[in-house]
Order: sequence, then C-alpha cells, then structure tokens
Amino acid sequence: MKVFLFSISTLFFLACGNATDASKLFDIQLEGQKKSFHRNDKVGVAIKNKKDLNISKVEYFIDGQLLPSEDGKITFGIEKLGNKVLIAKIAYEDSSVDITKKIKVLAENSPEVYTYEIVNTFPHDKTSFTQGLEFNNDTLYEGTGRKGQSVLRKLDYKTGKVLQHIDLDSSVFGEGITVLNDNVYQLTWQSGLGYIYNKSDLSKTETFSYGKSKEGWGLCNDGQKIYKSDGTEKIWILNPKDLTEVDFIETVTNKSIFNKANELEYVDGKIYANVWQKESMMIIDAKSGAIEGVINFGGLKEKVEQHAKLDVLNGVAYHPKRKTFFVTGKNWDKLFEVNIIKK
Repeated sequence: MKVFLFSISTLFFLACGNATDASKLFDIQLEGQKKSFHRNDKVGVAIKNKKDLNISKVEYFIDGQLLPSEDGKITFGIEKLGNKVLIAKIAYEDSSVDITKKIKVLAENSPEVYTYEIVNTFPHDKTSFTQGLEFNNDTLYEGTGRKGQSVLRKLDYKTGKVLQHIDLDSSVFGEGITVLNDNVYQLTWQSGLGYIYNKSDLSKTETFSYGKSKEGWGLCNDGQKIYKSDGTEKIWILNPKDLTEVDFIETVTNKSIFNKANELEYVDGKIYANVWQKESMMIIDAKSGAIEGVINFGGLKEKVEQHAKLDVLNGVAYHPKRKTFFVTGKNWDKLFEVNIIKK
C-alpha cells in the first residue's frame, strides 16, 4: 500500500512538474525577437521545441481571444491595447500545455495634434484647487483638493456663484468627480476611499473603497460605466452599482505606454484626459486605450491672474447642449469655454 501511494504521489508530482516546467519544453519565438508590436501587425511566430516532441496543434491567444494564424504568422487584431500576455496552447503527443510571453501591443497610428479657440471666459474661484469638473444639464459640479480645503459644490458657471456646497473631512485630499443618474461620485487621492452623494442636495449617502487601483485621480462616465484614473497607465472601469473595478484599459500611443492621465471627461466614445503637470490633454479611445489625439493648451495659463498659488491646467467638462468644452486650472480665476480644433 505504501508503495502504491508513493507511486501515485510521484506521478502527481511529475504531472504538476510537467505543467509548471512548460518553459523547459517549449518557447514562443516572435519575428525579430521583438517584444513591442502594433495592433493588426502580422508577425512571424514559431515554437521552439526543446525536446523534439511531436506537436499536433498550436493556437495563440491574448485576453482569451484566439488570434488569426496563417502561414506561420499571427495577427494582433485585439481590441484593448497595452501590456499583454501572449499564450500559446500546445497539444503534443498525449498531453497539452500553455506557455506565455509578455509583450506590448501599441496603437497603429500616432496621435493627431489639436489646438483650441476661446469662445467665452467666465469667472472662477481662484482659491479652488480644481480636481474634478462636470456638467449635469446646465449646472457645473466641481470637486477640489488639498487637505482642509477639499469641497464638492454646484456652480452657476456663468457667474461663478456657488449654488450648493459640502466640505470634505480635513484629513482627506479631494480628487475627481462624476455625475451619473441621481448620484455624484467623488474620489480622494491616497485615502483609498470615494464618496457618493445625492445629486439634488449633495448629502453624502455612501462611501466605497478602491480595489486594485493605486490611488484616486480622475472620474468620468459614459452613462452606464464609470472610468477612473489612478496615476498609472491604467484607466479602471467601475460598476456604478457597487463601484467594483471590473476591467481596465491602458493608455498607449504608437510608441509607448503612457501613465499621465489625470482629470477625465467622456464624450462620444472618447475620454478627454488632462495630462498630469502639463498644459495639454489627451483624447483616448475608451475601448482600446489608444491615444488618438493630443490637445495643446499652451498659452491658456498666461490668460489668468498670475499669483503665488497659481498651478497647472486641470479640469475639463463638456456641455452637451452647447457642444463646447470648459477648462480651467488649479487656482485659476477664469473658466474658459473652448472649441477644440485639429491643427
């Protein structure tokens, strides 16, 4: 009996060993030994057969999607871009195994360049360290930052008058906001908490915790899902019912993965994102993460009152009826209504 049990345990160990030591049997080899590719690239691929085993079938997958394979080439026709794991499912002799290779799949095209034209200029509270900005109907909602100064409020954007206001606890640093259905959602920076408010009176109804996302930066929504930036290359997709992180996209150009998305606004399938510490904004495809455009807001900061606490461009809100964007910055005394124009 002891011998029988030993034999079973030995076979079990060897089976597990074969599964975990797949790299000793096979390796994925990609054309040019590259690790970075573009979406829809057709790339030569081969399996290095280290033990000369009899391979009967090989299939390649990314994100659970079977990649087209023909004449020794696979096509990276995937939807979501960024850091990926290429999986080769190999059937050989009487067994099968998965082997992997880490790669990057980037955007096909370089971002287009945009500029702006000012349509109107409105007053803005220069003591506001603006972190979130969003319209709901004709009312402008704003969230601000810094410990002891963080607030959520409703504004008459034409006059700058505060219509409603709630202070955050002095221990937290307020961040991005978004308005969806009857709720306003607000992040904090490093406290790992977000808040949900009643849209009508700004009374706080719930708090929620972050999942795998690093910090709280920006928020926006597409009418169904909420998007959250966290200071990394990821923009997380949240379920608005419980604020769980159900998925993410990664922001990429045709050359690299980018990690500077700050305040967010969703418009017609695109996420407009302030670039952290820069006078510019990205236009990101909300499905793939491809950075399709960059808006140069250079010169706008010079049009506001220059003072000691003046900080960078931050805050973007789209007005659906006016079909224009509203932008401001941290401690800026002006709110600018702008059209975005391709150069």
